[in-house]
Amino acid sequence: MEGAAGKGLECQKTMDGKASNGNGSEKDIPSCCLKARASAPELEAKCHSTVVSGWFSECHSCPGKASKKVYFNNPMWPGEAHSLEVEKVLFKEKSKFQEVLIFESSTYGKVLVLDGIVQLTEKDECAYQEMIAHLPLCSIPSPKTVLVVGGGDGGVLREISRHSSVEQIDICEIDEMVIDVSKKFFPDLAVGFEDPRVHLYVGDAAEFLRQAPEGKYDAIIVDSSDPVGPAQELVEKPFFDTAARALRPGGVLCNMAESMWLHTHLIQDMISICRETFKGSVHYAWASVPTYPSGVIGFLICSTEGPPVDFVHPINPIEKLEGALKHKRELRFYNSEMHSAAFALPSFLRREVSLLRNSPTLAR
Repeated sequence: MEGAAGKGLECQKTMDGKASNGNGSEKDIPSCCLKARASAPELEAKCHSTVVSGWFSECHSCPGKASKKVYFNNPMWPGEAHSLEVEKVLFKEKSKFQEVLIFESSTYGKVLVLDGIVQLTEKDECAYQEMIAHLPLCSIPSPKTVLVVGGGDGGVLREISRHSSVEQIDICEIDEMVIDVSKKFFPDLAVGFEDPRVHLYVGDAAEFLRQAPEGKYDAIIVDSSDPVGPAQELVEKPFFDTAARALRPGGVLCNMAESMWLHTHLIQDMISICRETFKGSVHYAWASVPTYPSGVIGFLICSTEGPPVDFVHPINPIEKLEGALKHKRELRFYNSEMHSAAFALPSFLRREVSLLRNSPTLAR
């Protein structure tokens, strides 16, 4: 992606509304690029009166019927929608940055939604929270200082707290409402805020990192929402530059990195940006999260120049950390086998993302 590193996740091949296939001809914009349009002002007119971006749909009952069924679905990925049956809407307000919605679902427990996008459910949050925290922290020996960008629900904090070597956990979350509602409705996640090692900063993460001392952190975990709205700058090169500066030599960053089924060219662009920035290594991993679009989520995991990091084979296995497996809550998804398996990539992904063709295999 030559010349595109300073841009965000907007596909650099679609700047003029068309995508080049590399031989001079053009094709339509990939459908995944259309997701940014969901936040376009002209689409606001199509919103349901209670939820932005048309994501909330309601099956109205006929007059005289005692009950009705309510469904939430997500139209931001063209051509597909994932619906969850809603038993009760628990909270819905607009913060300074986004709409915050919480409802009780019939099959996944309570659900947190930001601007029409499912962020977590009580049933499957373990997969995302555990993997995004332990993939980086179990790849380096005795991490001591960790920064969480976003993560206002507290789940990543809960997972970091399993690591007794960690002495300081900073978290920078831009939206205080997310923190407040998580403490009220998701206590099993927000328990992470109770750890005395946690220092909370409410504000812009990019500015926070610009002010951070060089080499301060052993690990930075970017638990952001999708790269539209307030999270847009968290996937642009200037942010990755400041993150790399704030990491020690051999420090690691783990960043949410979309779905391999939907966004392969965006993954390619992210990897390209990070390989310009992080001189150690850059890898892609993934996990199954049923309520995310396509049922999977990816992680971009990088290290700065310095002591080499073997991300595939955890040097700091969670099973050997005293008390870690049951701290606050028993681990439900992550273990050392899942850690290594997360880096096993499907053949189609290696073909479509050229920068992954030489990714490490699981064989030693």
